[in-house]
Amino acid sequence: MAEGRRNGAASISVDGLGFSYGKREVLKDVSFSVRAGEFVGILGPNGSGKTTLLNCVSGALRFVNGRVGVCGKDVLTIGSLELARLVAVVPQESAMNFEFTVEEVVLMGRYSHINRYRFEDERDYAVAERAMRATGIWRMRDRLVTNLSGGERQRVVIARALAQEPRVLLLDEPTTHLDLRHQLEVLGLIRELNQTRGLTVLAVFHDLNLAARFSDRLLLMDGGAVMVEGTPEEVLTDRNVLRTFQVDAKIGRSDKGRVIVEVGDVVTRRGPP
Repeated sequence: MAEGRRNGAASISVDGLGFSYGKREVLKDVSFSVRAGEFVGILGPNGSGKTTLLNCVSGALRFVNGRVGVCGKDVLTIGSLELARLVAVVPQESAMNFEFTVEEVVLMGRYSHINRYRFEDERDYAVAERAMRATGIWRMRDRLVTNLSGGERQRVVIARALAQEPRVLLLDEPTTHLDLRHQLEVLGLIRELNQTRGLTVLAVFHDLNLAARFSDRLLLMDGGAVMVEGTPEEVLTDRNVLRTFQVDAKIGRSDKGRVIVEVGDVVTRRGPP
């Protein structure tokens, strides 16, 4: 994708965001932006607020403090159908307890483009087919989702999100149920769409090396706040990994120049080495 497109207006803007579950403060004055066509990864230990942040950006959670904008629209005031045309979400877990076929589930991603006066047309089926082929599930389009493995279901969920034709894609640990090969294939696909179609991506990762490999920038969270943001080289330092995850780490480079994190032992102290 042309560099000029990445330097354009923000697709996601978060300003002073705070969120609490009852009396428990989960997000504390979070502010950042994601430029159009950028791929940004979110890292942090369990309980640091990563999923809550993603749910606030998607409009799934109603927050009181701060503002979140997507493609220039306030997520708290935009209509749900308009928001669904802009933003697609791939959650950690997706319940699939009904006997729909793979194709039927992927076509559900077209709901925001279909009004109540018509059914799916040729274009909707063509978009769904492209999404299924891109995620490697076209051959299983007639199978029931209840008969699929966890990894296969996750690819169906990603295909459904792509069928929305969103401008922004939010991913919450999208490779949780995938084996190594399919982790790389799915993230490679999302990266390709990000680069060739200008799809803006905000993704939660647990794997530091996958985050470094596919992200333009990273947000490192702890205690409900963004502690560090920048390029993978700037964020993934031995000092930052120790302070945030309480593990020793050695930072290196692959033969292609990518950051590689070699995790060592757990330490009990907090703070800089």
